[in-house]
Amino acid sequence: MSPSARQLRGPARWLAALATSSLLFSTTQAQQYYKIDTIEEIKESARTLAYDLMLFYKGNQSGEIPGILPGPPTEHKGDYYWWEGGAMMGTYVDYWFLTRDPSYNHVVMEGMLHQVGPNADYMPPNHTASLGNDDQGFWGMSAMLAAENKFPNPPEDQPQWLALAQAVFNTQAAPERHDGTCNGGLRWQVPPTNAGYNYKNTIANACFFDLGARLARYTKNETYANWANNIFDWLMGVGYIDTKESGWRVYDGAHVEHNCTDINKAQFSYNAALLLHGAAFMYNYTNGEEKWKTRIDGLIEGILRDFFKDGAAFELPCESRQGACTTDMLSFKGYMHRWMAVVTKVAPYTAEKILPVLRTSTEAAVAQCTGPPTGRRCGFYWSTRQYVDTAVDKTSGAGEAMNVLAAVSSLLIEYADPPATNETGISRGDPNAGSRSWGPSEPLEPITGSDRAGASIITLLILGSALGTWGWMSLGD
Repeated sequence: MSPSARQLRGPARWLAALATSSLLFSTTQAQQYYKIDTIEEIKESARTLAYDLMLFYKGNQSGEIPGILPGPPTEHKGDYYWWEGGAMMGTYVDYWFLTRDPSYNHVVMEGMLHQVGPNADYMPPNHTASLGNDDQGFWGMSAMLAAENKFPNPPEDQPQWLALAQAVFNTQAAPERHDGTCNGGLRWQVPPTNAGYNYKNTIANACFFDLGARLARYTKNETYANWANNIFDWLMGVGYIDTKESGWRVYDGAHVEHNCTDINKAQFSYNAALLLHGAAFMYNYTNGEEKWKTRIDGLIEGILRDFFKDGAAFELPCESRQGACTTDMLSFKGYMHRWMAVVTKVAPYTAEKILPVLRTSTEAAVAQCTGPPTGRRCGFYWSTRQYVDTAVDKTSGAGEAMNVLAAVSSLLIEYADPPATNETGISRGDPNAGSRSWGPSEPLEPITGSDRAGASIITLLILGSALGTWGWMSLGD
């Protein structure tokens, strides 16, 4: 799923010049379908956006596969890779949590359970050919979200949300996922035979970090926190998080044959936003530790500088050229909105800075949702406040629709409860989740906190021992 490893398709074409007269602006505003001035308007707009997004999903139709959007493109079945179905499920989990509209809960339940795979760890064999740690991680993060949001539990004979998140984390903490190249870090791909196995990227490690931070807060188990600490330190040490010369910029990744010094300095909004999300959970878990506050503040500064243009979310590496964003990239704005909104619940001091930005960005998003045939279809280019047809980017538009649903729903975050923990949650954990994929090797750490969480994890590789050696690494060209 790493965008840098998938070629930007289409010729580079600059955005066409748009008229900016007040008359045209007034006309565009008059045609705007979605209103977000009141709580009821936000809920009604979100309800319609959720309905329109579901039109892109075929998994609830006879003969189709639950949980996935049409794809993958490598098999000429549609625009979407497996991971984006998991991201869409998470978007609907948040939609339910923030609006309390249960209309799609059965679709989410069916889809998330259908994709767990034979070992209940989100590694279905039919997606092995494109299985990245980030792909698996997105499904695991959606399961974690279901536990945190107290989404209705699956039937007793099915895997439970917290256990599924633990299973993904456990498989990613297993020894075979880690090696000495680049002094640590997860590779992009899981099977060694997959193209991209030689690439260690930020998003794969950010998913693992985020899961660790959230499991630490949920279960109060220090082992998860240790992993999260070490992975974030590794990302800084290897130069993927640049806090010095650039002022908190997050880069995409590098190759193991170059000792991860050939850093691809493409910046994607979901990389920075996911690290911010996980850092906020660590801040909450550590009761406001200054180290995590510094990281939160730096990441917010970088995100607001690089990924918001004229008040609207903007995908820096590709949005200035129509047709340059891949299908993956066209969905990143929604994750950034969702994750930044949650940051304000677990690190409340950030709300004053984040919420006004999300509000202005959402206003821009809904302003451009004027496309045919309904007059409310959403495009990707928010900063123009005018609809650009999804045919420009050669996609069906599910990512674009998901972005706006996420942005509108997230306006309700002020009225939502913080993410649950084992003290308030309803999901059952499993300390051995994922063990069928890697087999038992060492005794599990004792459980701390509520028995309901069932949270424990194998004590595996500790990455911190090599931290002092990273300073010499080149940041690449």
